Amino acid sequence: MYSLARIAGVFALWLGCAWFASAAGEARQFDFLLGQWELSGAIKVSGLVALVHGQPKLAGSWKAWRTSDGAIEDDMKLTDASGNPASNAHFVRSFSREENCWKITGSDASRGTLQPATGRWQGDEMLVMGSGTSHEGKRYQTRTHYLAITPASFRMVQDRSFDDGKTWDEAVVTLNARRTGS
Repeated sequence: MYSLARIAGVFALWLGCAWFASAAGEARQFDFLLGQWELSGAIKVSGLVALVHGQPKLAGSWKAWRTSDGAIEDDMKLTDASGNPASNAHFVRSFSREENCWKITGSDASRGTLQPATGRWQGDEMLVMGSGTSHEGKRYQTRTHYLAITPASFRMVQDRSFDDGKTWDEAVVTLNARRTGS
């Protein structure tokens, strides 16, 4: 006779196998992000600021891991060239089978922000569409490209629109990631 614990264990194993079988495709699209990364990049500025100071440089780290339920969580920490904090964000990424896209929530506790986004693989890049609020309180849309993805590196380029996507300021934030650990 089988014990209830043994039946529950077999059922849990079956559920896990069913999830992993279905997750082999779309739900693995962000696996390139898993591990530890060193970041370098820049913020696009224009006008007098750009002429006097040039493009502000960014440095930082990014660490991503898979949770027990199959989602991906990641932490990204950025500083400016002087080492001052520029961003300290935490993301949760989960694939929605119903909507056939990634549902992403980004939070930055230091700024008190919570930003939703959705992502889809398009061609040779992951494209994430989201929204945010500028330091001046203006709402904007984001279009973030993860591209040039290899096991050792990737590039992230974020565009912004302040007119609901009619026009885009391209490459507002550019990050280059180099793997430092798995």
